[in-house]
Amino acid sequence: MEMTTKTRSKSSQQRVKKIISYVVMSIIGIVLLIPLLWMVFTSLKPMEEIVRYPPTFFPEEINLGNYLETINAFPFWQYAKNTLFITVLVVFGNVLSNSFIAYGFAKLAFPGKNLIFALVLSTMMIPGFVTMIPQYVLFSKIGWVGTYLPLIVPAFFGNAFNIFLMRQFYLSVNNELIEAAKIDGANHLYIWSHLMIPLTKPALITIAINSFNGAWNDFLGPLLYIQNQEKYTLQIGLQVFQNQSTTQWNYLMAGATLVLLPTILLFFLAQRYFIEGMDLTGGSKG
Repeated sequence: MEMTTKTRSKSSQQRVKKIISYVVMSIIGIVLLIPLLWMVFTSLKPMEEIVRYPPTFFPEEINLGNYLETINAFPFWQYAKNTLFITVLVVFGNVLSNSFIAYGFAKLAFPGKNLIFALVLSTMMIPGFVTMIPQYVLFSKIGWVGTYLPLIVPAFFGNAFNIFLMRQFYLSVNNELIEAAKIDGANHLYIWSHLMIPLTKPALITIAINSFNGAWNDFLGPLLYIQNQEKYTLQIGLQVFQNQSTTQWNYLMAGATLVLLPTILLFFLAQRYFIEGMDLTGGSKG
């Protein structure tokens, strides 16, 4: 009887802790969503309501025409096509290169492997601003400035964090599967492409989502390397749109909402894989 009481008491305590944690996380989530909701609601307001004091959070008058005006105010679809072109190639390059490199570090034996892997990880401690000028000088010397190549090609040479993430998943795959494939005559390229990649899909989707977010929302890279207005991305296009005229906050927020929408949709569609992919011990156990 006493054990039953203690069990019920412990169960009640766990339930209370879970409820409190849910409440706290909900409050934090709502606070973090406020700027996003403010942007969306502002995009639906007429300018007169935006500049009104005191300000209103919810739109009194919903004006969906702001989105149409924004799309027509600058070459939105051209910039969207440019951004999508860069993003697709960057995602493909990151998924291909990081999974391939990580397989070598996880499943192949070669001299100095641990040292080289440590050097790869050490590059995460180098701020991007330190390498920005040398990279620009290099790309300028080989004539890539003014093209999309500086934004796309680096994705095909790996990223330290993504390599680490994929390596952790590959290490969780039972080596007996690889040995069995070798006995059947498979080489490492076949094992990587037909065995390892299907088993580590959550990690690959995580890399794809992160790469998509980074490339789609990149502002500094296109600002540095793209000089032709016809090649602008959406991020540069929004900045140019803001600078060319008196700031119309409803149009600007509508444009920002449209640019952010693919990122939000992608996360919601693939959030299950993203959460699994960020679990560094969540790979297949074979």
